[in-house]
Amino acid sequence: MNRTTLSLIAGTAALAAVTAFAALDPPAASGAAPAAAARLPVERTSLLCPAPSISDIAETAYTSFTPDTLGTDSSGKAELQAAAEQSADGTGNSRKDKGGKGKADKPVLAPKKPGTPATGDSSGSDAPALLGTADGKFAPGWTVQETTEVAAGTGRGLLGVNCTEPDTEFWFPGASTSADRTDYVHLTNPDDSAAVVDIELYGKDGAIKSPVAEGLTVQPHSSEPVLLSTLTDEKQTDLTVHVSVRSGRVGASVQALDDKGGGDWLAAAADPSPDLVLPGIPKDATDVRLIAFTPGDADADLKVRLASSDGLLTPAGNETLHVKSGMTTAVDLHDLTRGEPGSLVLAPTDQDVPVVAALRVVRGKGAKQETAYIPATAPVGARATVADNSAKGSTLSLTAPTGTARVKVTASAGSEGGTPVSRTYTIKPGTTQNIDAPSPASLKGTYALTVEPLTATPVYGARTLSATEEGVPGFTIQTLPSDRGTVAVPKAEEDLSVLQK
Repeated sequence: MNRTTLSLIAGTAALAAVTAFAALDPPAASGAAPAAAARLPVERTSLLCPAPSISDIAETAYTSFTPDTLGTDSSGKAELQAAAEQSADGTGNSRKDKGGKGKADKPVLAPKKPGTPATGDSSGSDAPALLGTADGKFAPGWTVQETTEVAAGTGRGLLGVNCTEPDTEFWFPGASTSADRTDYVHLTNPDDSAAVVDIELYGKDGAIKSPVAEGLTVQPHSSEPVLLSTLTDEKQTDLTVHVSVRSGRVGASVQALDDKGGGDWLAAAADPSPDLVLPGIPKDATDVRLIAFTPGDADADLKVRLASSDGLLTPAGNETLHVKSGMTTAVDLHDLTRGEPGSLVLAPTDQDVPVVAALRVVRGKGAKQETAYIPATAPVGARATVADNSAKGSTLSLTAPTGTARVKVTASAGSEGGTPVSRTYTIKPGTTQNIDAPSPASLKGTYALTVEPLTATPVYGARTLSATEEGVPGFTIQTLPSDRGTVAVPKAEEDLSVLQK
């Protein structure tokens, strides 16, 4: 057999392995299971940040962070670029210099190395949406936090959101078209072709017909904010928004702005499930409202429990919640935490019916109210990270509804200096604990917190940022689902016999 033939066979075998024409190791004769799939770091991550504000006095900070991950390549990069502006005919235009010539945007931020946060900022109402990509050593667990301060006007206060991965479906219970609300759903398309999107609205009486919400086109590398009140004339206090993508993929977030009660970003809720956890209700919450929706054909009956600092409790007068199929249901839980941190735990009373849910949380009273949202979230999983923490004003809340859990919490280096610090904590069964999280030694700037469970018990988490401005307790809450920094790769071996078939 000559060298050319050998090279051809070797190349074909390699291609077969890449395109999954490899054979998994068969079970041993004794019936033993095949070897478990290895978990390897992801090699590329995309994140999309919505346009931060409609206010001219908005000040926005971006913080990027990638945890140190074993097994990554030594090379790679991450950066956030402004989404392309759109011309009147809907085609993409580059930004122009004063002479009218097109020019490339500089990245808003570009991290130098994993393990250390990178920061950027913008101001005013014309700050664009951002498209982010990370590859190589920057990809596994990459997270970007967008935090905006608005001193006055509709939606004033502190608004925060984790920039999202593109997807094809999103659920947002907790939106509104009431007279005192200005809610936008932001759609951002990272790809080279247009995305076609449907927005469905569900109120207390069911689906709300809106022909203008069907077949919305989001141009390539661009972002489109859609004002919900332009999709329907109905004034609904509580809405569930369903974003589904016919072609392509988008990032989606809802900006919920109140004339008097402040505002925040409403992140997408976890996928519909019979069991839901909504972690991190602040201990000084003055009002908590639960909004739930079931997309299936059956009604859902849920047990409502509060995971408090002492264990699982049943809120008096709100022991159960009945959610009618296809209708948004809301209930006021008032100040159910009563001075203690808590998390809401929803479980079926009988039949398993998938549900989506979120909490509207208020701190302060009267003219000094501020609002934030907590969507139902997935567990921390192997690891979760949240960025833009400071020496003061950050609260990490963890809950383990089903059993005792041990977790390691690591504070990264600071964006401008500082040494990482790790501590281990035990979360008692059915409790919520506000963790006295570590901060980096000799901290300068902001830092990230990474949570890694050390036991198999599911752990759920949220982080609250607080900043009081002129007596108004501004705050924002981000949940901590798994960062999906690794992917399972089945063990495989080459099988040259496939070349003879």
